[in-house]
Amino acid sequence: MSTTLTSKGQVTIPKQIRDALNMLPGCSVDFAVNTEGDVVIRKVGARASRKPDRFEAARGKADVKWRTDDLMSLLRADS
Repeated sequence: MSTTLTSKGQVTIPKQIRDALNMLPGCSVDFAVNTEGDVVIRKVGARASRKPDRFEAARGKADVKWRTDDLMSLLRADS
């Protein structure tokens, strides 16, 4: 599997490699060169595979328990 270096020194990590390492956009990576001269890429940190969810802080915080039918009736103003 090969890729091409851009004029800015960037490469695309092939999908097969990203999938094998469970890498998603925003994931931090670490590069190293081993004693044989091979480049090694590693995912950094346990949560590096995903961006923080912007709704995570609010999830499960609602103190009003709505039933779907009641909420839909309120939103549609069917009364």
